[in-house]
Amino acid sequence: MTNSTLAMSYFAKAKSRLKLLPLLLADQNYSDVIRESQEIVELALKGMLRQMGIEPPKWHDVSELLISHEERFPEPIRLHLPRMAEISKWLRKERELAFYGDIDFIPSEEYTEEDAQRAIDDATFVVQNIVYLIPKYE
Repeated sequence: MTNSTLAMSYFAKAKSRLKLLPLLLADQNYSDVIRESQEIVELALKGMLRQMGIEPPKWHDVSELLISHEERFPEPIRLHLPRMAEISKWLRKERELAFYGDIDFIPSEEYTEEDAQRAIDDATFVVQNIVYLIPKYE
């Protein structure tokens, strides 16, 4: 299996999972929207790194790696890397809280529709940028 083949697999998973987010939003499962959005962004960004020949780490937030290798990305993506890095950091920070919560943080009560919509918009933005690496990938 090549980096490109694995990247394509990540892209396909990210694109497919994106379709689930409106269902979770409609059911008011806002914390699940956050968690799924994080996984979508992680898959898409790690796929982008693989596509560029960069082995992604085993941790969830790859924002620093994106920025440190920005010169390897084509121009349209390079322009959006700061925003994609910001999205990765935000969703990574929310990842565990959205899933597990904490003694004073009940995910199903804390996240709002606005939080969920932000996560959907962010995940969609990242996935839509795949087309700049693979023009036929729409």
